[in-house]
Amino acid sequence: MSSYISTFVMCLKSKHFIPQRSVMALESWFMDDSNEDQRLPHHRNPKEFVTVDYLADLGVVHWKLNPENYENDSKLSKIREERGYDYMDLLDLCPEKVSNYEEKLKNFFTEHIHKDEEIRYCLEGSGYFDVRDKDDRWIRILMKPGDLIVLPAGIYHRFTLDTSNYIKLMRLFVGEPVWTPYNRPQEEHPVRKEYIKSLTQKFGETIRGY
Repeated sequence: MSSYISTFVMCLKSKHFIPQRSVMALESWFMDDSNEDQRLPHHRNPKEFVTVDYLADLGVVHWKLNPENYENDSKLSKIREERGYDYMDLLDLCPEKVSNYEEKLKNFFTEHIHKDEEIRYCLEGSGYFDVRDKDDRWIRILMKPGDLIVLPAGIYHRFTLDTSNYIKLMRLFVGEPVWTPYNRPQEEHPVRKEYIKSLTQKFGETIRGY
């Protein structure tokens, strides 16, 4: 059976799988268990893409914007106003502009949570955010120019660049930014407990591993 047909069959079995040829507003997929370079896509075989609706159930919010007009984008301004994102800065991530690049990339890739939302808007380049789903599986989210995502407080996640080794991000925050990561395990952290409670209410089941 071809990989595409296999993926399509899985799509019929679960609303969270979609055929790999489908057009997606935000491309994301379940990751394999390989220990190869973290900057590789790490697709399963066959590929298992994840719907934006499933990401939304996990609390991950996404918009597609125009990165070439971010300084005068009324849609971005409206999002910031409605969600209270009054802090903004820009960050270039690449070996040429970041000291101790490889070390920092390893730190970004350490699984952690934050006490607040993590909001990132990709203006140039590309990279990956990985998030844990309700069954503790890794989902890889491809960030490309125009993608603005919000990760909820308390979700286990990590970040890495891809093999291009370059991304330009806008970082948004409510109030004064606090970038403190809380590395896993954090099951007793109040924010983590609140996030798990929200998942339990959403999915109506005990969340695996917690």
